Amino acid sequence: MTTVERTQVFLLPDLGEGLSEAEIVEWRVAVGDVVTVDQSVVEVETAKAVVDVPCPYAGRVVTLHGAAGEVRPVGQPLITIAPLDGGDEPAGHATYREEERAGSGNVLIGYGTGHGTATRRRRRPRLAVAPDPSDTGRNGPTGAAAGVASGDPAPPTAALVISPIVRRLAREHGVDLDTVRGTGPGGVIRRADVEAALTAPAARLAAVPDPQVGSSPVGDGDVIVPLTGVRKVIADKLSRSRREIPEVTIWVDVDATGLLETRAAINAATPDAPVSILALLARICLSGLRRFPQLNARVDTEAQRIVQSAGVHLGIAAQTDRGLLVPVLRDAQRLTTAELAAELAATTAAARAGSLPPARLTGGTFTLNNYGVFGVDGSTPIINHPEAALLGVGRIVDKPWVVDGQLAVRKVTQLSLTFDHRVCDGGVAGGFLRHVADCVERPALLIAAV
Repeated sequence: MTTVERTQVFLLPDLGEGLSEAEIVEWRVAVGDVVTVDQSVVEVETAKAVVDVPCPYAGRVVTLHGAAGEVRPVGQPLITIAPLDGGDEPAGHATYREEERAGSGNVLIGYGTGHGTATRRRRRPRLAVAPDPSDTGRNGPTGAAAGVASGDPAPPTAALVISPIVRRLAREHGVDLDTVRGTGPGGVIRRADVEAALTAPAARLAAVPDPQVGSSPVGDGDVIVPLTGVRKVIADKLSRSRREIPEVTIWVDVDATGLLETRAAINAATPDAPVSILALLARICLSGLRRFPQLNARVDTEAQRIVQSAGVHLGIAAQTDRGLLVPVLRDAQRLTTAELAAELAATTAAARAGSLPPARLTGGTFTLNNYGVFGVDGSTPIINHPEAALLGVGRIVDKPWVVDGQLAVRKVTQLSLTFDHRVCDGGVAGGFLRHVADCVERPALLIAAV
């Protein structure tokens, strides 16, 4: 039996939560490197998170299946490992099999084991530095892809990059990290190195579209943005929401002066545990959903039924560098207002940092969307499928308002409720929105209702 026959191919593991593919962000190893059991070999980006994938085998890297920027389907080859000794089985193989049978989850940090259904392989358009006619070595595949395509024993050594911010900056501007000279300790590439490369003459970047992206011609200066990863998931989910849900939006202007005063009083009394306006709005939503549980539901179209959730799994729309994400606070109705505030702060920060596991980004039953942070008053948002409703909050601004028959300047905001007309009619939706508005204007009503 030859060494090639005894190699072990590690397949991209099941990513869970309905994810069937992942994009290779960066290889941690190169062909010829020696790896140990559970060593991280590649960083991949799913539609929901960026994670490190550990390899369950020990040995020498023979093949890297795919290059940075390539999308690999679950269940397809990711890396091939050959044993270091003359045994019939690479070190760590038996250990991996035992863990796989037990469902240890060591195959992918943050996920379970198993293999999903393979999907169509896609490649994203590549951003490349304009080629130098005198540089013949750059005309072919580069990096790990070159080693796989040509059969060479080892591709060039991967660039030394530690910071994910540096990798993201390079990707966004199309900088080939293999061409960047690192000035950090041991040759590590720093952010300043990438920024310096952007100002160099060789950094004139041109988009090189994949012919499969579309058949329409691309004009000079056009920017090609591949519809992949989280952007594709957002597009698919919102399109499905529009297709399936007969949604209606209602709105009302409210005087939020009392809510702001209540927040100030709470924070003065508990300076070590400050409460945000978003936390108070979440508390008000939970009160409204207790009165109108019809909105804490989803429509099961296959079974032709409406499912009202026993718990409120509150989604919070958060804008991040990777797009719009909706992290979920499970059983939010069990949290105190102070706990809501702390959990909201931690969750939104983790979402923006890209460190939330996929399980935290699914399973919501109602969404709260504070689009006022963008400086807008109103919106007709699309429901986060398969939920049945979404409450939107606009910016809080000074406006003239009639108080006890007299004109006054008050803190005013607009609330909008978008709901699935299949789960309820206008009476229920209007009752919920009016309850929320009344609690915003008179927070004492919220205290009386809890």
